[in-house]
Amino acid sequence: MKKFRKVLDGLTTSSPVNPGGSPSCGSAAGTPSTAPTPRELEIQETLMSEHFQICKTVRHGFPYQPTALAFDPVQKILAIGTRSGGVRLLGRPGVDCHCQHESGAAVLQLQFLINEGALVTACADDTLHLWNLRQRRPAILHSLKFNRERITFCHLPFQSKWLYVGTERGNTHIVNIESFILSGYVIMWNKAIELSTKTHPGPVVHLSDSPKDEGKLLIGFESGTIVMWDLRAKRADFRIYYDEAIHSVSWHHEGRQFMCSHSDGSLSMWNLRNTAKPFQVTFPHGKTQRDGRKESCKPILKVEYKTSRNSEAFVIFSGGLSYDKAGRRPTLTIMHGKAIIVLEMDYPIVDFLVLCETPYLNEVQEPYAVAVLLEKDFLVVDLTQSNFPIFENPYPMDIHESPVTCTAYFADCPPDIIPVLYSIGAKHKKTGYSHKEWPLSGGTWTVGSQTYPEIIITGHADGSIKFWDATAITLQMLYKLKTSKVFEKPKSGDVGRSAELVEEDPYAIQMINWCPQSRIFCVVGISAHVILYRFSKHDANTTITSLVVRLQCEMEDVISPSDTENTPCFSDPSGLSPQPQPPSPRSNTPDSVRDSNPCLKVKDRMIRMPPGYQAELVVQLLWVDGEPPQQITSLDLNSAYGLLALGNCNGLAVVDYLQKTVLLCMSTLELYGSADPFQRLTRSPRKNRQSTSGLTELSDNQVSLDLERSKSPTSDHVNGHCTSPTSQPCPTGRARVPGGPEGPRLARRGPGRPPFRKAQSAACMEVSLPVSSLTEESRENSFSRSRSSSVSSIDRETKEAVTTLQFAESYGRKSDTLPTPCLWVGTSLGLVLIIPMSIPTDEQERQEDPVTVAPTGTVLMLKASVLRFAFLDCGGALINSPYEVWRDQHAPDDPDRPRKRKLVNFSPSSSQEASGDGHLAVVCSERQAKVFFMPSQACLYVHNITESSFVLRADVVSVCNSVCLACFFAKPVILYVCMFYSLPSLRPLLDVNYLPLTDMRIARTFCFTNGGQALYLCSPTEMQRITYSQEMCDNLQEMLGELFTPIETPEAQNRGFLKGFFGGNAQTFDREELFGEAAAGKASRSLAQHIPGQGGMEGMKAAAGGVVGELARARIALDERGQRLGELEERTALMMTSAETFSKHAHEVMLKCKDKKWYQF
Repeated sequence: MKKFRKVLDGLTTSSPVNPGGSPSCGSAAGTPSTAPTPRELEIQETLMSEHFQICKTVRHGFPYQPTALAFDPVQKILAIGTRSGGVRLLGRPGVDCHCQHESGAAVLQLQFLINEGALVTACADDTLHLWNLRQRRPAILHSLKFNRERITFCHLPFQSKWLYVGTERGNTHIVNIESFILSGYVIMWNKAIELSTKTHPGPVVHLSDSPKDEGKLLIGFESGTIVMWDLRAKRADFRIYYDEAIHSVSWHHEGRQFMCSHSDGSLSMWNLRNTAKPFQVTFPHGKTQRDGRKESCKPILKVEYKTSRNSEAFVIFSGGLSYDKAGRRPTLTIMHGKAIIVLEMDYPIVDFLVLCETPYLNEVQEPYAVAVLLEKDFLVVDLTQSNFPIFENPYPMDIHESPVTCTAYFADCPPDIIPVLYSIGAKHKKTGYSHKEWPLSGGTWTVGSQTYPEIIITGHADGSIKFWDATAITLQMLYKLKTSKVFEKPKSGDVGRSAELVEEDPYAIQMINWCPQSRIFCVVGISAHVILYRFSKHDANTTITSLVVRLQCEMEDVISPSDTENTPCFSDPSGLSPQPQPPSPRSNTPDSVRDSNPCLKVKDRMIRMPPGYQAELVVQLLWVDGEPPQQITSLDLNSAYGLLALGNCNGLAVVDYLQKTVLLCMSTLELYGSADPFQRLTRSPRKNRQSTSGLTELSDNQVSLDLERSKSPTSDHVNGHCTSPTSQPCPTGRARVPGGPEGPRLARRGPGRPPFRKAQSAACMEVSLPVSSLTEESRENSFSRSRSSSVSSIDRETKEAVTTLQFAESYGRKSDTLPTPCLWVGTSLGLVLIIPMSIPTDEQERQEDPVTVAPTGTVLMLKASVLRFAFLDCGGALINSPYEVWRDQHAPDDPDRPRKRKLVNFSPSSSQEASGDGHLAVVCSERQAKVFFMPSQACLYVHNITESSFVLRADVVSVCNSVCLACFFAKPVILYVCMFYSLPSLRPLLDVNYLPLTDMRIARTFCFTNGGQALYLCSPTEMQRITYSQEMCDNLQEMLGELFTPIETPEAQNRGFLKGFFGGNAQTFDREELFGEAAAGKASRSLAQHIPGQGGMEGMKAAAGGVVGELARARIALDERGQRLGELEERTALMMTSAETFSKHAHEVMLKCKDKKWYQF
């Protein structure tokens, strides 16, 4: 009992190895406490709360679930609306802006105020919004909420300030754009149709004014009714009743005819001279059957009818294919003269727009491109070339090409790495794009003054890796790497447990580790494999070395305190490379076919590798006793040491990738030896072999959502399965077979070993308890937030996961006087082990002599799972890990310059001379942060970050020429929180409630980097970058692009005398006379509610001048007024001069005549 009391005391104090000099760790959360330091450390902490501010910078990727599309033909700006209420504005490369409606309602339609720097959005909550685009961050100027009717369609004529709004009831309202107030002029549906019509025409699906006469409004109803409404006379010119439902209408530029698309896959052409019937009806994709009838076709959802001066007219539409073939891909059809070109799309078409040279509808349109918005892609087709190629998209719209499973963000990279990656990646770019420039050329953007190389790396479900250039808030693809090429393709005839467990995504990436200086790259896959890559500018013919490691829980691994004293700590006392253990003799079942085999087969032949990243080594975990290996939970790589470390919930392995050997392979318990602070007991074999209640059976007690969301994130990895004992134990024996035909196959996996199912995107992962293991025992373990917080959890849990690893120059023992290479190991129980290593320094000896790894039993303790290590010198500066300078191993040999390993070391003793020996170690767990002084291992500072939740991500980052600890965690069911602490004192600097807790994808992909930046996936297709630096927030306006640039509106073409005389000029009229309050009166207040927006100072200025051309007119009037004032000033000066001259002459005459008599005159 005394031993357990000591253990509990250790949970509330610092490391049990040094109880005398450890401070109390039981202080309340948020109150740092200090202890006497071994020497007076005078560290000047320069960071203050004023240096921090959270702010979103830019969003990359494809807009998730798009709904609408709009284009400004003068400004060359395109807008995309989404189902979540977002609006994405795109111009030239660098001009990329994201806006968000606070309501989150889906965007139904977008309308640009052409060349006015404004945008109208119609949302699903029946609200209209006016956005001001004349500022770098657009803001809403006005909103208009409809209360009694639902908005279905909007139309804004060019150079008009009156917006037509069609509703679900069939009515058409008119809104003044300047004041955003409804006009009293309303076109009611019962007046638009004939009185004799007995049925409702349906919602308004189309509104457009006639190109020939702006006083005529064409209204299309869903039922097939078309009405030409005379706005002046307030009556219908004509009505068309068609049998098929209408989806869209498009005018000929002369205004004499228009085209409609219908639900039966037909196109109808109508002439205004005879509206009794269409003069042409075509089924573009409908074939005539033997009985003479047309085969049924899918609806044509949209049609565009555009004319060209030098060629035939273009008719472009989406849909209309016949129903005869199932599974046909979505198409966009281009009819040009007699030619019909069908473009197949990868995803369903949401909307498309034909880009034309002129904004005037009554002129020859001259189409030059088609912008096509798909469900998961955006492309632009070049209409000026006969083969209709697509333009190369400069935006990163293919982040989600395969679902993103992990992300990494590297700021302030070596300056030469981006050009090298780009040059390699450019060789593999697709060809066949249009040779013309990208047509969306609006806005302006310049590279800011504060730029440094930044790289974002994304891992994907198909095993691919993408390197992105993220410099200066842009994102551009640099290089793509496919890890699946390392493995043999599974043969179609192969069936078995590999096919059973690894279904669709066996190569999915779970973890990324990259050293930019040495250009060594390492990835962890879902099939429990690690691949190490080296970079080379030259191709090479090499073979890939494959190593197998056996990390699996066995019954014999559960040791008692008595066994600890008599059992050696590691299998090889000399510290040399232990070989993988043979399979257990109990594996005499059919499952033993998989034993001692990895999940995937590495190519064992000579392979030609192109320039770029070339695979050198693959480390795979083995199957044991018919059980698949547990997924890897931690990884670290050091190029200076030539070592690779990996861990999972069973143990730790260290690999020498220079000599291609396994140095260390043992369970976590063996690493402690006699220094295990918990003194764990052997569990009963009968208890371990109890069968589960059925993998698909739920117990009576349901797990609450609150507990699920507050569960430690380290207990769940890819696919939401528990692979860490933070929530449930790793089974140590094989469970008995439950009843049922599927029992034997599934039960062999054990409750803690889920199959490698399809890898979910990191954007779709959720934290959830596995249904298969909700027994009484595992349920209690699931609710214990950390096993270091209760005695019961210590009794039950005898295994712990390795949650973080880091190589560093440190002190493995208290008696060490000089730093040596060490491996710091953090576990899910909050324990830290330091493993010193002996590495030969000579290059030749390093290739031949073995590396000695000797666990010393040094243990430090924190609350909950350890997440992050970092090291500071005694001056408070960050100590970087040593690395090897990159050298191209496949470059031609140069006898004058032999290739040798060049190492860069940042040891504590070399980075500080005046401060003496020793360094600080910063350790952060899911609930607590501590700062230790090494080598004495004294705890200098401790801070309890949270008691009710878990830190999801922690990093020590550089900001404002100093370092701080950045933490990202979630308050249960409420918010995501960002917290920052000064180092080494752990003084809180900023605590911000950043986002509502709505999606676990943010927790899965959030990562900090240096320079005050961070990153996360905000949707399955989009990546959001943020900054936590006040300096960057202040300079953000300079870094963002300008959406609006002053451009003169092109003048309308002169139609000529004869054409105007015979064809009739387009008639214009004053809409103010019809729709103004004086003529139409006021609309009902209950119909719509005006809501003023928070547009900012620039928005208020724009609103004061009138968004629709009033600002320009005011400027012209101001110039004219200034000119007139100048002329008036000149005239006043002339009058004053003349008056002075007159006064002077008058005075002279007065003096001359002063003394004269009257008779002298």
